[in-house]
Amino acid sequence: MPTNKKKLAFDNKEYLKIQRQEILKRIKSFGGKLYLEFGGKLFDDYHASRVLPGFEPDSKLQMLLTLKDDAEIVMAVNANDIKTNKVRNDLGITYESEVERLIDAYQAAGLYVSSVVFCFYEDSPVLKQFATKLRKNGIKVYKHYTIAGYPHNLVSVFGSDGFEKNEYVETTKPLIVVTAPGPGSGKMAVCLSQLYHDMNRGIKSGYAKYETFPVWNLPLPHPVNLAYEAATVDLADVNMIDPYHLAAYGLTTTNYNRDIETFPLLKTIFEKIYGSSPYQSPTDMGVNMVGFAIVNDEAACAASKQEIIRRYYQARKNVYLGKFDDETIVKEESLMNAVGVTPADRKCVNACLEKAKKCKERVVAIELPNGKIITGKRSRLLGAPAAMLLNTLKVLGKIDDSIHLISPHVVTPMADLKTGPLKKENPRIRAEEILIALAIQANSNPLAELALKQLPKLKGSEAHCSCILSDADLRTLTALGINVTEEPVGYAHKLYFNKN
Repeated sequence: MPTNKKKLAFDNKEYLKIQRQEILKRIKSFGGKLYLEFGGKLFDDYHASRVLPGFEPDSKLQMLLTLKDDAEIVMAVNANDIKTNKVRNDLGITYESEVERLIDAYQAAGLYVSSVVFCFYEDSPVLKQFATKLRKNGIKVYKHYTIAGYPHNLVSVFGSDGFEKNEYVETTKPLIVVTAPGPGSGKMAVCLSQLYHDMNRGIKSGYAKYETFPVWNLPLPHPVNLAYEAATVDLADVNMIDPYHLAAYGLTTTNYNRDIETFPLLKTIFEKIYGSSPYQSPTDMGVNMVGFAIVNDEAACAASKQEIIRRYYQARKNVYLGKFDDETIVKEESLMNAVGVTPADRKCVNACLEKAKKCKERVVAIELPNGKIITGKRSRLLGAPAAMLLNTLKVLGKIDDSIHLISPHVVTPMADLKTGPLKKENPRIRAEEILIALAIQANSNPLAELALKQLPKLKGSEAHCSCILSDADLRTLTALGINVTEEPVGYAHKLYFNKN
């Protein structure tokens, strides 16, 4: 018998408490001022919520809000990402827009964003324009420059063209959270530069790192840690035993290659700043307490294995789209082998492909949290995601399948509008459009209203599509809390299919 809900693996309330305590402890240990390099997502951390059921996507934000009177946010931005108008593939927006989005989100939540640091700065009209916009909105802007040979050439790092050249970031709070819109931003360099300038000003301050994954007090081959590797195959991150922690304390902990490779240099930099290093290992630098809030290891392992399969499908899609190289698929396959799963262990995949083969149409299959599987296929007027949603909402609302929740007299004009005045090639109704149509009819149709009330029950469901979804449909399903995977199959060999 299917269960009514997935087992929780994580105690979010306990996590918030112990994580707050650990950060306060670290602030105190450095005399009252801490630069906290903040990796990963401050909110919308859906990877963590998938591999650790019970972890709320905004847990880290909620934790920081308990410290908001003592915290400020400094955002490190790679100036080259702004100059080149670089786009975040996961969001489809530029890094400049992402900086603005994050600042707005942090401030709306009640956190104080004090400044933005342009790292690797070179004069540019684009940067000057963006800096002016930020300043007019109350955000201070600072310039940090490229340091020749950083971090290996310590003569350069501590010379007149090193940290000394960087503008000092004025801060007022005990906790300075240094975050970024993406990887390669220069967060750590900002922290180290600030430590150097504080030292010269006679200010006591310290550094710590907050990365959720890998979880340092879980074994190296634990599925939660392997799921992190699966999520970062394009970055070439590899989990490793921290040899420095083992040598210093005789304890085995998990870290990842980049921190381990750079630690000897960091330790030397700390020694030059402090006189001696406060840390004996990369693990020492971290404040992550996630591992202490896992309450059901079996559930965490099961969830992480499913995430590895999802990442495998995501890699296949990105290889098809030319975003990843073929090697990423091989890496994902090796991780699936390591935890003993195959794509067949994702139940919605089998249901989707069997239905698609039988009806020779595009299909989306969804597995609800209670284990029930429902499918939807493309028709003349409905896309497969829209059909799946209608079928699923009927099942959840116990509505007879033969009943039309939306009148054909509504759907047909919508399709005509798309191919007529709007000049779209695809007349079929998308997932978001079908929900809007339901909402319009809810005032006059009690069954449409009943169907809409079922939407929250979709959160945590698993879905698979027999081809690559449009960006619009993928966004809608994701917004509903559905974990989606796709077959790397396009639309009739068209290059522009995913933009329609």
